[in-house]
Amino acid sequence: MASSQMDPTPWKKKRLVLLSIAIAILLLALIIGLAVGLTRHSKQNLPLPTTNGGPYTGDLTYYDPALGSCGITSSNSDLICAVSHVLFDAASTGSNPNANPLCGMKVRLKRGEASVDATVVDRCTGCAVKDLDVSRAVFKKLADLDLGRVTVDWAWLEEAPVSVR
Repeated sequence: MASSQMDPTPWKKKRLVLLSIAIAILLLALIIGLAVGLTRHSKQNLPLPTTNGGPYTGDLTYYDPALGSCGITSSNSDLICAVSHVLFDAASTGSNPNANPLCGMKVRLKRGEASVDATVVDRCTGCAVKDLDVSRAVFKKLADLDLGRVTVDWAWLEEAPVSVR
């Protein structure tokens, strides 16, 4: 009779311990995942280089990119920009805009404590010489989209084939 009425308490305790360990592991994984995700989406604050010309100050606006003057199709989630038509045309070496030496060049934009690097893929006909037009992804890293137009500092990350004046 004693063997058929064993105390179920040790099995329940073991189950409770295993369940507690599983929950602790899941919570730890969740905390680590959130920490990595939040760090990845935090704003950068990198300095503007001064060796390749600049830094420059101009207006920053955003647009809905598609097929740009460089022959590259981009979307709002891409870190891209369009430089002033004045700069783009001055750097042109022929009649094919896809071969413009500014295409693919990188610029660093900085506003306050936030910075972002973007790739030139287009020309902006409504931009003054030092203005940049960017994707929503770039703009959101520097300002709220509701602002629409803000002042930004920027510089080339490599030697540009054209001077900005």
